[in-house]
Amino acid sequence: MAGSDEDPRVAALRTAVSRLRRELAAHPAEFPDRGIAEDELASLAAMVITGSPEIPRLRRSLLLIAGAIGSVSALARGLSDVRTAVELFGSPPRR
Repeated sequence: MAGSDEDPRVAALRTAVSRLRRELAAHPAEFPDRGIAEDELASLAAMVITGSPEIPRLRRSLLLIAGAIGSVSALARGLSDVRTAVELFGSPPRR
């Protein structure tokens, strides 16, 4: 959004999540973990609304989404875009 104070990382994640959600909704094939991917994408979408998503939660959601749709080649580009957007937030703190 032009003239906004929005974090560009949040904007990139919002765009990537929205795109993958649309692609997943339009994908005709059912697969066993589709519900997991849909739930986690909804969770990511909710996190970006706040404007300050938690990095560990972002990474957990990304892993669940990748595990759920990783073998669906038609969704590979959208998944890659979400991964790239999550990586903009950096690494989680070391324990």
